[in-house]
Amino acid sequence: MSIDAPLIRGKYFKEFEVGMNFISPGRTVTESDVVNFAGLSGDYTQIHTDVEFSKSTPVGQRVAHGLLGLSIASGLAVRTGVLEGTVIAFREINEWKFIKPIFIGDTVRVSLSVLETKELRRIGGGAVNIELRLLNQNDDTVMKGIWKVLVASKPE
Repeated sequence: MSIDAPLIRGKYFKEFEVGMNFISPGRTVTESDVVNFAGLSGDYTQIHTDVEFSKSTPVGQRVAHGLLGLSIASGLAVRTGVLEGTVIAFREINEWKFIKPIFIGDTVRVSLSVLETKELRRIGGGAVNIELRLLNQNDDTVMKGIWKVLVASKPE
């Protein structure tokens, strides 16, 4: 019996071009997401965990942790398939902005736009700068920034 090589869905470094855009499927942020993230991170800040307290805040309701949103964005970026099996490393997050709150029940997706590519032969690939926007169901940008990922070159 032979074992086949894993199916690579991702794009190799030279397949990325400035201006390319990718959109992920959506994902609804749930009560369980917020509770589990609070437990995992140890962040039980009241705006995330206390319904009554949150009613007195400017947004009037509980919000998801900002870093939970960032984590979901990472997962959604992978779900586009463009980085699957070809990413060497997640290198940097730059200019990250938390713009609007994410509420329990919001459905979010990511938009990825390739800004720059730079070949790095010594690593067998290159760096790809991607503008990432996390959008809610109303197409409002709730977070945005620039991610640098190291991507493998296609094997010869």
